[in-house]
Amino acid sequence: MVTGSKKLNIGLWVAQILLLVVYGAAGAMKATQPIPMLDEMLGGWPGHAPALARFIGVAEILGAIGMVAPMLTGIKPRLTLWAASGLTLVQVLAIPFHVYRGEFEALPVNIVLIALSLFVLWGRGRKLPV
Repeated sequence: MVTGSKKLNIGLWVAQILLLVVYGAAGAMKATQPIPMLDEMLGGWPGHAPALARFIGVAEILGAIGMVAPMLTGIKPRLTLWAASGLTLVQVLAIPFHVYRGEFEALPVNIVLIALSLFVLWGRGRKLPV
């Protein structure tokens, strides 16, 4: 029989892996693609702030790694909480950016990613502390 804490742990790992995949892919794209290609894919903003695009990409990669590596290795597992906090902040800041640009279709994705990050933060911080 699967206990409530075991189900929660499974749910947290699913959320952490989803965040790893999403932020790993998005961050790799922003950190490695040529700026003209990013301009085309992301609607023009990287060409105006290429250093910001690269910074966000690296931050997303580090957050993605922080979702799973500390807990898998057992080295400073509480860093997962910092990663969840940082990824929440990335999306909180992305919402006004998308609203300003009229990209309202991006908001549900922002909200889901915030919810997943907050779920990890709550679950690993309070319910099943790391």
